[in-house]
Amino acid sequence: MSPVSHATSEPRGPGRWTIRFEMHLPYGYEALWPALTTAEGLLGWLAAADVLERRLGGAVTLRWPNTGTTVSGQVTAWDTERVAEYTVSEHGRIRFHLEAVGTDSTVVRFLNERGGSEEERLDCLAGWHDHFERLESFMAGHPTDWAAWTDARWAELRASYASFSRT
Repeated sequence: MSPVSHATSEPRGPGRWTIRFEMHLPYGYEALWPALTTAEGLLGWLAAADVLERRLGGAVTLRWPNTGTTVSGQVTAWDTERVAEYTVSEHGRIRFHLEAVGTDSTVVRFLNERGGSEEERLDCLAGWHDHFERLESFMAGHPTDWAAWTDARWAELRASYASFSRT
């Protein structure tokens, strides 16, 4: 069974919402931290970090190789090997909180606060789910081949989240 389960989301006022994922991954936080906080790590599963100043207040620019979307912002929380938070245009607040479970596994608590329509909420739920599956693959030694990327898995996940929203 995949450690990535369906996310939760909740409204935060008109046109604003929060998405949350919690994943139990079979890797120590020392191994996961670079995947979430370095240009090399992020490219393997999320986006190219064209700019990444790894400190509180540092600049960050993320570019998705599969779509060309680019967002810029800053590092809004930084606690080495525990918390990395990026607040960027369009995608809002993106926070990763790592908690060690013993020496060889980690709980990753993810939060994304942003605005947008119900359709955008569903897009983001599916998008983050897809990216976290890619994180699992990256950690297992299989980085994303962005040139071969298709939206088939994303579309499947989006349909699943849409069906949950109707029930």
